[in-house]
Amino acid sequence: MGGADWAEVGCYQVADSVHRIPLPMPHDGLRAINVYVVEGSDGVSLIDAGWNVPGNLDILNGGLRSIDVGLAEVSDVHVTHIHRDHYTMGPELRRQVGTRVHLGRLEQPGLTALRVLANTVPADSLEQLRRAGAPGVAEAALALSRTEEWFERDWELPDEWTEPGPVSVAGRAMRATVTAGHTKGHLVFDDPGLGVTFTGDHVLPRISPSIGFELGGWDNPLGDYLTSLEDMLARPDSLMLPAHGATGGSVHLRVRELLDHHDSRLDATRRILLETPGVTGLEVAASLPWTRRERTFAELDDFNKMIAICETMAHLDVLVERGDAVVDHVQHEVQHFIAN
Repeated sequence: MGGADWAEVGCYQVADSVHRIPLPMPHDGLRAINVYVVEGSDGVSLIDAGWNVPGNLDILNGGLRSIDVGLAEVSDVHVTHIHRDHYTMGPELRRQVGTRVHLGRLEQPGLTALRVLANTVPADSLEQLRRAGAPGVAEAALALSRTEEWFERDWELPDEWTEPGPVSVAGRAMRATVTAGHTKGHLVFDDPGLGVTFTGDHVLPRISPSIGFELGGWDNPLGDYLTSLEDMLARPDSLMLPAHGATGGSVHLRVRELLDHHDSRLDATRRILLETPGVTGLEVAASLPWTRRERTFAELDDFNKMIAICETMAHLDVLVERGDAVVDHVQHEVQHFIAN
């Protein structure tokens, strides 16, 4: 299913009539995104489009040519969710060769927000930073976003909003399922004939996807994510075809590992509240280790501090929902979380 390094440029068969083309993600720790090429009775489609940065269209074209597929033969791209590494090559393919772009219906508010705000930092995430007592991180994150190139053409509307349920991908009978949490309308695509699931960012083999970087309104992102994971266990197991990382392995096994991870994270967050009542979300985030390398909060750059605080707020919200913490709105007009 690929070389020793999953992110190495190339084109790799991962299932019957399904190939994986990793497209680089410059200046991003994830390194690459897996774009899946699906061939069927209706031609060629992609699952996820990739990030529209210089050179990636050529890499995609080269990967397709290696399996004797022309770029113009790609009739459709089915995007798992609205983030730039998944969506922005879609509109570019439409401009170049007329590819139709499909996106989950529940991503519509997020896409609308992106088009209105003209930057990739959600207003709701900035509000969570302020709620956490971290207005300085909010200002730094917003300033950083304004230095990045933003092109309205990358965020053009899709040709079709995908509804959950049966969907044809290149003539293959698949099922699209909403798995909210990482984004509100994130979709996974099951191919029961092949026994595989295109898991997008919902289930990744080595990391947990960021939770709390919300587009289109802040509700309960971690609660939604945990529910979506539990729902996957109620369905038949399959092999994992993720958006980042090596392919293969049991979806169910990895889902259980992710649920265990968040249980451990909730326990660690609860302990901090018990040891130091009245802490802010920022103070909780600063007390936790981050990434698989267990870096300190101080070691993170401004963008990843924003991600860390938003994820912490998502965990705190779940503890409040479960009755394990309460909120004090008085001090400094910032929400403080206090263990019961």
